[in-house]
Amino acid sequence: MLLQPPVVLPRLRGAFGREYHWAAEAATTQRMLPAAAAHGAVAVAEHQTEGRGRLGRTWTDSALMFSVALHPPQPVARWPELTLVAARAVADAIGPRATIKDPNDVLVDGRKAAGILAEAGARVVLGIGINVGSTAWPGAGFVVADRLELLVDVLERLEHGYETWLHTLSTA
Repeated sequence: MLLQPPVVLPRLRGAFGREYHWAAEAATTQRMLPAAAAHGAVAVAEHQTEGRGRLGRTWTDSALMFSVALHPPQPVARWPELTLVAARAVADAIGPRATIKDPNDVLVDGRKAAGILAEAGARVVLGIGINVGSTAWPGAGFVVADRLELLVDVLERLEHGYETWLHTLSTA
């Protein structure tokens, strides 16, 4: 099933993803989000041609690839923590077999099944790739899940995790 807006939007359980950009193919979901994208806007591509991970590694097809725009408050020095907030959301959505390998990987049974790439400027864009159903990379992990349910669950958990993170800023 393609994760087009008419399929995804009615299933969302929070504010994240209400601004939704979809493409059958894109260079990378991180470039799909317009400069004026709202906080919580989401971009999903069925296929990426220039997706990347940490250290310049290629991440083109992982079955669920999306980016989320965040507009966090100052201090900018705390923004890198959002990578771990996203990793927690992904790991919790995957379930008890998932663990986090700092700073940005989610493992299933000890094998990398998901990665998060955060890019910051005037905003933070979290690029998330999750291997669903299988993977083309020998030795990589994957999740057996419905892509729609996984996307909706990650977005809900990410939104909650972001709100919790905001609370830590106000109490610090």
